[in-house]
Amino acid sequence: MELTRLFKERRSVRSYDPRPVEREKLEELAEAFRLAPSACNSQPWRIIFVEESALKDEVARATFSGAINFNRFAVGAPVLAVLVIEQPRLTAKIGAVVKSRDLPLLDVGIAASQFVLRACELGLGTCMLGWFDERKIRTLLGIPRGKRLALVITIGYPAVNVAVREKERKPLDEVRSYNRY
Repeated sequence: MELTRLFKERRSVRSYDPRPVEREKLEELAEAFRLAPSACNSQPWRIIFVEESALKDEVARATFSGAINFNRFAVGAPVLAVLVIEQPRLTAKIGAVVKSRDLPLLDVGIAASQFVLRACELGLGTCMLGWFDERKIRTLLGIPRGKRLALVITIGYPAVNVAVREKERKPLDEVRSYNRY
């Protein structure tokens, strides 16, 4: 698929067909994630696919609570990907301190973008979730203390009855300038 078309067609999916996602497609997503660029080639990431039904549902339930239920749809996704921030190389750590930038978080964001674009190309839907109970998910998945979770991404085949709507984006003139702010 042409990259520009992917940019236009990729969207957050919140309603999934219950059929499972093939392991081969998950491996393709992992490869897209792995190949992302990172500061000092640090590759400060790990991805955990959660596909076992009961565990997946527990992790999904950790993305919402009583009053905050906008991620409730995550339970309907056949697979969840949990993105873990790993320790970067020393050169990237030093650069992050010197420049006051969270380079590992930026790196994982780039990798996540490649991941969701590849998913779209494979006919899969995704939605990136930044709201979750990090401690609970860390416990459920046996993630060592001190590791941070960057995102949870829902994955599956989009439900066929979901209407595709036009993307709402700011006009280009509001997000782009040349030479000055």
